[in-house]
Amino acid sequence: MNGLTAILVILIAFAIGDYVSFKTNATFSMLFVTAVIFLVAFWMGLPPSIFSDSGLLMVGSLTMPLLLTNMGTLISLKELAKQWKTVLIALAAVFGIGILVYLVGTPIFGKAMAAAAAPPISGGVVAALIVSEAAKAKGLESIAVFATLLLVTQTFFGTPIASFCLKKEARRVLELNKGEVLEEKTEETVDEPKKRIFPPLRKEIQTSSILLLKVAFVSYLAVKVSGLTNGAVNSLIICLIFGVIAREIGFLDKDSMTAANSHGFVMICLLTVVFSNLSSATPEMLLSLILPIIGTLLLGVIGFCVFSPVVGKFLGIDKFMSIAIGSTALFGFPGTFIISNEVANAVGKTPEERKIILDAILPKMLIAGFVTVSIASVVLAGIMSKLI
Repeated sequence: MNGLTAILVILIAFAIGDYVSFKTNATFSMLFVTAVIFLVAFWMGLPPSIFSDSGLLMVGSLTMPLLLTNMGTLISLKELAKQWKTVLIALAAVFGIGILVYLVGTPIFGKAMAAAAAPPISGGVVAALIVSEAAKAKGLESIAVFATLLLVTQTFFGTPIASFCLKKEARRVLELNKGEVLEEKTEETVDEPKKRIFPPLRKEIQTSSILLLKVAFVSYLAVKVSGLTNGAVNSLIICLIFGVIAREIGFLDKDSMTAANSHGFVMICLLTVVFSNLSSATPEMLLSLILPIIGTLLLGVIGFCVFSPVVGKFLGIDKFMSIAIGSTALFGFPGTFIISNEVANAVGKTPEERKIILDAILPKMLIAGFVTVSIASVVLAGIMSKLI
């Protein structure tokens, strides 16, 4: 297929996915809708080479380290420290998902499938990408497709649980506070790192090329350090850690790729790497994967529903709020923001009540989604990819 035509078709599919997600308030996520479009299109004769023909596939593969480094700059250590209870509950959720899916899923679905299932269930695109790439490297195309399908279907399991639990928490909060705002309020985050050793660049030279050069340099160092471990530590995990450090010392600013006007394009390229797995998904393969998809997702749900409230109980967090925190692993941002606001609008009868609810649940949900999807699941994927 002509390269420009391939790009046009791919962007049409992504645009339809975004539009449907917007119209349904993210009930049908962009990932799910776009995956369905590509699946049906491949079955109807769309060339499987469309992603490589577009050139986006190569760009997505090459820019993964940059995207993970940039993701690290989004992590505010100050905010994580303030919400330490939420962080521990979120980590417990990912641990519960990993343990239950792998230990219980292995004798039922096989070791490779169980190992490939845990990271996508507990995270997002990057986690699914790590395990799918590991599966393809071993010639396990069906496992790569399985990881991609988990990524696009997990939202339907996570959002109803989050909505139910947050409504319980919202009513409890209103009953306890009687119109008073909770102690833990949403505070404006200070983006300026306190341990900066590099002076900020003058605004005039904060050009796209200079900003991307800095991100690429940190990514390069991270990949080199990963090489020193002989692959024992996944290079993308090192990129994430180096991104956090680079922001803390002031070398990189928060979300440099967005400032360089490149984040959206790179994400599209990265998603082509994910969706390229679907080109080998025949109807027969999809049918054979339905039971493993439902089975591993149910195990994942049981995992965070058990582990999150147990840790939450020790930390003094209500069980429903704890389960809601754990459920963020299955959808992340912007679902965490959308569901919190929907619950506040549904339960709160006045603007004051809605504010009380949001002050209580929104910071926890945002931090939880970031911890599960952006940090813990990536680490879990690095571990599980060795077991496939």
